[in-house]
Amino acid sequence: MRGEESSVRQPIFVVADTRENDGPVVQILRTMPGVEVCCQHLRIGDYQINDRVFERKTLLDFSESIIDGRLFSQAHRLASAEQLVAIILEGKTADLNQSQMRREALQGALISLSLLFQIPILRSFDPAESARLLIYAAQQLNRHANDQLIRRGRRPKRRRRMQLYLLQGLRGIGSEKAERLLDQFGSVEAALSASAEELQQVKGIGCKLAHSIRWILEPDSPNPFCEAKQ
Repeated sequence: MRGEESSVRQPIFVVADTRENDGPVVQILRTMPGVEVCCQHLRIGDYQINDRVFERKTLLDFSESIIDGRLFSQAHRLASAEQLVAIILEGKTADLNQSQMRREALQGALISLSLLFQIPILRSFDPAESARLLIYAAQQLNRHANDQLIRRGRRPKRRRRMQLYLLQGLRGIGSEKAERLLDQFGSVEAALSASAEELQQVKGIGCKLAHSIRWILEPDSPNPFCEAKQ
């Protein structure tokens, strides 16, 4: 029982971006027992706990970012980050009255963020609930830390999808061959650095395709297509 209590009461460390230093969420976090907050410049997001980054948006800011087109460029930047990212969407429906945002437009943006960019959306009503969400998230992340260590060899799904997407950009490399390349070499960089002979070790990549890949990656060299069938 004591072990469980100590794990729940272990200090929770929240890194807040310097822009949030005087904000209401940080002020509330600083009043919570067992919570330590430090402010520093974050390249992306407003808060970071372990390897998870949280971007906080009020409903009004969210709607304005849809109108002026900022939202999806921000979403692309968040989805491309090495860290796992979530968005805290804060506010009440009445807050949208000022923006005159149509419900369909709001729902479309939420669908794009969650399904296309695969960024989780957490809802809160006010800064106090946003602060509590951060702490709940920290507790969950700490609770599953050991499990994550056991599974540390597993690649994040988002990163693997992006790696496969890059490899499929090579002519002649479809989804199956991209999977085999990534499994064979372990990274996009290693696959693109492989020699033609090494590429031919991958099932489905024959002499002609292997040499065409090297020719694409080394445009200054003469076209070395060989006549052998794949």
